[in-house]
Amino acid sequence: MRSFDGLWIPLVTPFDEQGAVDLAALQRLVRHLVQAGVHGFVVCGTTGEAAALSDAESEQVLRTVLEHAGGRPVTMGVGGITPDDVAAQCRRWAAFGIDGFLVPPPHYVRPTAQGVIDFYERVAAAAAPLPIVVYDIPYRTGVTLSLETLRALAAIPGVVALKDCGGDACKTQALIADGRLAVLAGEDAQVFTTLCQGGAGAITASAHLQPRHFVTMVEAVKAGRLAEARAWHHHLAPLVAALFAEPNPAPLKAVLATRGFGSATVRAPLTRASADVATHARAVHDLASGPPLAGELVR
Repeated sequence: MRSFDGLWIPLVTPFDEQGAVDLAALQRLVRHLVQAGVHGFVVCGTTGEAAALSDAESEQVLRTVLEHAGGRPVTMGVGGITPDDVAAQCRRWAAFGIDGFLVPPPHYVRPTAQGVIDFYERVAAAAAPLPIVVYDIPYRTGVTLSLETLRALAAIPGVVALKDCGGDACKTQALIADGRLAVLAGEDAQVFTTLCQGGAGAITASAHLQPRHFVTMVEAVKAGRLAEARAWHHHLAPLVAALFAEPNPAPLKAVLATRGFGSATVRAPLTRASADVATHARAVHDLASGPPLAGELVR
């Protein structure tokens, strides 16, 4: 089983100006990120606009990423309301040679804690022997996973990691201390703090841009070079903020379009980044291209 640590990229799905999936741009992007040293990829997650893709498009995207991932692990995002539906998705995508699944709790229906546990037990059984990464993101699903529920999920065979967008620093710390789940920061602004507490890594959309800088920050924390890592954290923070000024991935795609990785197109109901946000994101990206400033190094 692959380990869930280091810097993972929740890949965008590039579109051309007409809104079709741009597989050539996706190939270029994946190869670029591999060369930058990222540790793994998530396909068809939130940043990939998975809800707006057809099954055929999702398959094209997954095949393209697997072909160009350079041996990096690839995890597939799956989601839905009923465990049978999500289990069927796991069985389908497992045949493609992926390394695991990113699975949020059932959205919209707001199940009880026991309903959530039952859901993951059935999905994990269907996914076996591939592992499950729990995606804790209550502001999208409407489901708050308590510490007690997450500890129960950690006891399910095959549930091995957590993408942590829960927004509760105490819960994050407790899960890291518990040690059964590999805790991956899912909020881009929390990567440094999660790693410093002992988190395993991060799944961060911002790292599509300046990926070498993000890799350097992650590896500096892992090596105990905290002053260096903190400098990179401060250096990259304005870029992170700019990319989430409007709903992800619109600002990110606006910058990627200037780098030759598809257009700024997103699918409805998302809209392209506004002109002001896109201009600011591009400017901040350019400023982040260099090393940290002297002031950042001594903070």
